[in-house]
Amino acid sequence: MLAAALLTHLAMVFLSLAPTNAVSSKHRARIDAYVQPEFGQDWRLFAPNPQQRNEAVGVRLRTTSANGTPVLSGWVNLTAEDVERIRGSLAPSHAHQNMLRRAWDGYVNSHSPKDRPRRGPLSELSRTYLKRVVLQRMGREWQGRQIVGIQVAGRFTAVAPPSWHPEQAPDTTTYRVLPWWPVTDQDYREL
Repeated sequence: MLAAALLTHLAMVFLSLAPTNAVSSKHRARIDAYVQPEFGQDWRLFAPNPQQRNEAVGVRLRTTSANGTPVLSGWVNLTAEDVERIRGSLAPSHAHQNMLRRAWDGYVNSHSPKDRPRRGPLSELSRTYLKRVVLQRMGREWQGRQIVGIQVAGRFTAVAPPSWHPEQAPDTTTYRVLPWWPVTDQDYREL
């Protein structure tokens, strides 16, 4: 039984890496379903493509005062907090380096610029994930008041090319501000 499992594994990995052939073409969906979740190949591991822009993701919070009136916080730069956590660390956490950025990228890639879902259930999942990552960082309260809503935004500035390169980077900063999302106890479940 173990030998059969090992042979199947080796065959699937071999077919995923081998040049296109009749067997891999016929069974591409099955091969990809087996290989991609755990064993996918990505050349960026060996030759990473550096980011072409500086990104910052921030949040502002809606809380309720003692008399019930809404109170809005200023913007909190979550990316800056992540940078501070890894600065000077001998073994920085991947969570502090990538979790927020990947949650933001997942949302942006699954929603139109007008924040309409474009990938079915994946869109809702990416919205929920971004919301939970932000709430995990912020907690349940802000300045002693319960958080009842959040608004997430991104700020992007192009990285200037090296001085020897003829290309000119645009000297602009772009923003994307997402709509307000209500926060309930359900959002904190299992955080």
